[in-house]
Amino acid sequence: NKTALKNKDLLPVLTTLRYFPDKSARKYCYKFQAIKGGKYLVRTIYYYGGFDGGKEPPVFDQIIGGTKWSIVNTTEDYANGLTSFYEIIVVAPTKTLSVCLARNTHTASSPFISAIEVITVDDSMYNSTDFANYALVTVARGAFGNEDSISFPDDPQYRLWQPFKDNNSFVSSQSSVSTSEFWNKPPAKAFETAITTSPGKKLEVQWPPLSLPSTNYHISLYFQDNRKPSTNSWRVFSVSVNGKTFYSNLNVTTDGVTVYASQWPLSGQTQISLTSDTKSSVGPLINAGEVYQILPLGGRTLTRDVVVMEELARSFDNPPPDWTGDPCLPRENSWTGVTCSNDEMARVVSMDLTNFGLSGVLHPSIDNLTALHHLHLENNDFTGPIPKALGKLGSLREILLQNNNLDGPIPEALRGKKGINLQVSPGNNLSA
Repeated sequence: NKTALKNKDLLPVLTTLRYFPDKSARKYCYKFQAIKGGKYLVRTIYYYGGFDGGKEPPVFDQIIGGTKWSIVNTTEDYANGLTSFYEIIVVAPTKTLSVCLARNTHTASSPFISAIEVITVDDSMYNSTDFANYALVTVARGAFGNEDSISFPDDPQYRLWQPFKDNNSFVSSQSSVSTSEFWNKPPAKAFETAITTSPGKKLEVQWPPLSLPSTNYHISLYFQDNRKPSTNSWRVFSVSVNGKTFYSNLNVTTDGVTVYASQWPLSGQTQISLTSDTKSSVGPLINAGEVYQILPLGGRTLTRDVVVMEELARSFDNPPPDWTGDPCLPRENSWTGVTCSNDEMARVVSMDLTNFGLSGVLHPSIDNLTALHHLHLENNDFTGPIPKALGKLGSLREILLQNNNLDGPIPEALRGKKGINLQVSPGNNLSA
C-alpha cells in the first residue's frame, strides 16, 4: 500500500512511503538489475511520520539477498522528527540484487519504506574486504570540523559524510587535496576542515559517537596538514584506537594521507588518540573517518534453483505475496510453502502449496529442481499439462496434484516411476 505524508517541509523523496500490512508474507522485496560481480552501495531511507497513527513506530528487519542486514528501528528518529537511513556495501553475486523487509517480534506495526538507492561503487574501493563472504554495513562516516554534511556532487560516489564537532579546536585547510588516487576516493571537501589540538598535547576524539556491538570493523581515517604547502608543512604523529596502536609515526603532508584497518575489533565507545612526535611544532589533526561493520553473508541459494523458482512465480497468476527475493534465505524468511536444505548452497527440497487458491500453469523448468522430493499442489486451480520431465527427477518421492484443472496425458516417466506417490484424482482432465 502507498500513502502520502502531509508536511510541506519534507524533501519530496520523503513525502510518500509504501507500507506492507499483509501479515501472512514472510518478507516484502524489491529486486534490482545488477552486474554480476559489481560493487554497490545500497541505501534505504525511512521517514515514518506517524502514517498509521503514530502509536507504535515500526521496528522490523531488513534483508539483502539472503542475509539479514539489520533491524530498522524508527522509534527514536520519529520522536525527534528525523529520517532513518541505513547503508550497506555489497558485491552482487548474480545479475540481480534484492532488498527485503520482514516483520519481527518487536512491534505489530507494518514495515514500510520511503526510498531505496542503489549506487555503483568503483571496484577499487574498499577492496581489502572479502566481498565473496562479507559485506560492509555503514556505522559512521564523518567530516570533522565541518558545518554541513557532504554528499553528491561533492562526493561523486554519493556517500553521505556527516559533520562532526566536539570540544576540540578545529581548523580550515589552506590548500586543496587531489583525491583521485586516494584509496576509497574520499571527497576533497572532507579535507577542508579538521579537528586539532595544541603542540605537545594528545588529541582525543570520541568517534563514532555511539556504542558499538563487539565485532570486527573496517576503519579508514583521513588526514592533511592544513597549512600552505612549504618545506615545513608536515606533521608526524601516531594514531591509536582504544589504546591500541593503529599507525605509528604517520607523516601527514598537505597532499593528505589515508590509513585503514580492514578488520579491527571494536566494542562499546570508541576513542581515537593522536600523539605528536616530540619534535613536532604543531599538534596532530584529523579530517575525516569511515567505520563499517563487517557483516558475514548468510549463504546463497543455488542459482539454478533461484531461476526456476522465479520462472514458477511468473507462470502463476497469483503467486504468494512473498515469492520475491531469495527463495530459501534467510531460512526464517524463505518463500511461503517452500522448504530448503541446510547446505552451504541451499537447495529447494519441497513445496507445499495445498489450498493456496493458486492458478496458472506449471512451468516446464520445474524439472531443474533436482533436489526436489515433495511437491504438494492439490486443491488449487492450475491448468495445462504436467511437465514431462518431472519423472526424471531422481529425488522426487511424492506429487500431489488432486483437484486442479490440469489436462493432457500423465507423462510416461511419472506413470512408470517406482517408489513415487503420484496422486492426480479426483479433479483434473488427465489421460493415461
